[in-house]
Amino acid sequence: MKRTALGMWTLGLGLVLMNTPVFAHHEILAKFDSNKRSTLRGFLTEIDWKNPHVHIFINVPVGSSTTNWAIELESTVELERNGWKRDTLKIGDGLTVDGIAARDGSHQAWANTVVLSASGRKVFDTSRKQASASPGYKAVRPTPRWPDGHPRLGPPPGETGYWGSPSATSLVQTGANVQVDAYGLLRNIADVGKVAPFQDWARDLYSFRQRNFLKDDPSFVTCQPPGGPRQFQLPNGVQFAEDLARQRYLVLIGGGNHNFRIIYMDGRPQKGQLSGDADNPLYYGRAAGKWEGDTLVVDLKNFNEQFWFSNGGLPHTNQLHLVERISRPDFNTLKYDLTIDDPGAYTKTWSTSWTLKWVPDEELSSYYCQDNRP
Repeated sequence: MKRTALGMWTLGLGLVLMNTPVFAHHEILAKFDSNKRSTLRGFLTEIDWKNPHVHIFINVPVGSSTTNWAIELESTVELERNGWKRDTLKIGDGLTVDGIAARDGSHQAWANTVVLSASGRKVFDTSRKQASASPGYKAVRPTPRWPDGHPRLGPPPGETGYWGSPSATSLVQTGANVQVDAYGLLRNIADVGKVAPFQDWARDLYSFRQRNFLKDDPSFVTCQPPGGPRQFQLPNGVQFAEDLARQRYLVLIGGGNHNFRIIYMDGRPQKGQLSGDADNPLYYGRAAGKWEGDTLVVDLKNFNEQFWFSNGGLPHTNQLHLVERISRPDFNTLKYDLTIDDPGAYTKTWSTSWTLKWVPDEELSSYYCQDNRP
């Protein structure tokens, strides 16, 4: 078991830095330094329209020479949600970019705003995007149900929608007073020990990942699936496809590579720890589900160790055992309660919970992770 961690420009320190965006695929601070605020003025030379982030390239005059800068924006999905198209900008456009520069001193920057120099029109603004990203919920309706009385976890007939806007973006044990950002990065690194009942090696690895700004996150570096409960905390949402004829539910994931997981509802017994799938452990584990009243109880075992099972880099081992309790108390709310048992990484069983909100009249985003980092 592995236990080791793997046109002109000016630097304007007086600029007011806008809020770090919360809908990105990875922790922006892993690559960019919020203390290196920058303004870049130049001319567009190339557009790289790919996930996880779109890049635009601008030639920035510096004295008698010119430097080409890579400017990182949001994913294609997020840009399209906010009115962007592939041809919103044209090669040769003069641009002014406010943002933060790369930690390693390379000619890269994360954009907070992008303005067309000729007209002064702001074509990208992370603060505006955040304000417009909250879904407009319909009036509260009762929980939709199947003919057998069980709650529908997906949309009623003739409607569309999915679950998004999670109330928590990382796993923190119940009762802990810990603040994290949208990627699971601790606001105060001194809170490491409060997050979960760590074994020493797991606490040290978690601390390392935090201090390293989560830059080794396999969901970003190599596009590994967001295994475990992480899919319920990602920005692009989840959806349930309830396949009653085959006695299974599919959990469709809006992020990652549009992956899905299966919850078997046919009453099959859960396989013993490290048996059955020991030669082929799974990113999402083997899930056996059953209804207890209006709560779907899902028992998950037999995970591999190749993913981070939460935003923020919490460690786990192949002994990870999860119990999910999923309920829909009203039409617009999904309640997700989680119990974590991993004697390889934690000193005791612990729990956490959060909610998601229904996003009506929309389908899951067609987001696919691509490694296009310059």
